[in-house]
Amino acid sequence: MKLDFGNKLAECRKAKGLSQKELAHLLKTSHSVIGKYEREEMTPSIEAAVKLAKLLDTTVGYLLGENKQSSLLKDPAMLKRLQDIENLTEEDKHCVLYTVDNLLKAAKFKTL
Repeated sequence: MKLDFGNKLAECRKAKGLSQKELAHLLKTSHSVIGKYEREEMTPSIEAAVKLAKLLDTTVGYLLGENKQSSLLKDPAMLKRLQDIENLTEEDKHCVLYTVDNLLKAAKFKTL
């Protein structure tokens, strides 16, 4: 979990307006543990990382640096779309993703 976890954790905590002590209370731990997480002197367990993400309204993926937006998979409309795509046949899923990929390429090209 050394993928900038500490900085992401501190960023999300501050965005929620929480002190280390307040976050520690919600996580049922001590503020020194939160400080150690943020300084990356200590690595949280998977369970603690999941709880932290929920408390901070983000995802474990964001805290780990896997995605750049803290709320990417928190958007209910986006999640519904992804679930709908997941439930398609493989052929239909391929067609939808091919179309989305090409629309994204076109949109990115327009902004250049």
